[in-house]
Amino acid sequence: MAEEQRDVGGARGVRDSARDVGEPCSRSVRPEEAHAWEELVATARRTVSDGLVVGTSGNVSVRVDDTVLVTPSGVPYDRLAPDDITGVDLDGHQVLGTLVPTSELPMHLAVYRTTDAHAVVHTHAVHATAVSTLVQELPAIHYMSGALGGAVRVAPYATYGTAELAENMLHALTDRSACLLQNHGTMAHGPSLSQAYDRTAQLEWMCHLWLTASSVPGLTPHLLTESQVAEAGERLRGYGQRS
Repeated sequence: MAEEQRDVGGARGVRDSARDVGEPCSRSVRPEEAHAWEELVATARRTVSDGLVVGTSGNVSVRVDDTVLVTPSGVPYDRLAPDDITGVDLDGHQVLGTLVPTSELPMHLAVYRTTDAHAVVHTHAVHATAVSTLVQELPAIHYMSGALGGAVRVAPYATYGTAELAENMLHALTDRSACLLQNHGTMAHGPSLSQAYDRTAQLEWMCHLWLTASSVPGLTPHLLTESQVAEAGERLRGYGQRS
């Protein structure tokens, strides 16, 4: 399920290369970018309606060829319109729009520069964030861990928006499609916005499940073995309808 990691050092230099974001850009929007922006805005709004973020916390991006469309910084998702489209190239230089991209742009670009992902969803989901403060890896409470590539790791804390956080995140994402960010939230990627979102929602659900089970006095949750999670992951590769 997880896309291949190609270069763990991909986070280096992202902060410097993104210094031009927010400058006015005149390139016209291509039809495929307009369609992708519409889907991105719908996904961002869903993170709010499903309780995964509060206010303008969290962010969403989608890659269209060599352009990364991303939610702008500090703008409520219900106010985003077609003319608010915000895009950067893989070096972080703004190529579409005038709104300043999310402060977490280094993390998004690090994912695109080191994986085959086409979409990224970052949230501050409450249960996942709580778990990130307690453990270094989400205990294998459910076989859906296999859908994310295996045990979900927690990336060590670093200040938001920094290259250090992006670097920590990449290590936690090695051979995985999602991770937790310590005292911060979740990060998930996928080949589409719908899959990146579904992985985010599954991660939050598993964190909620573990917190619930582990809170029962006098009882300890039964956990799955690494081989059981791996076996489930293999079976999940063929899950669903075939086109």
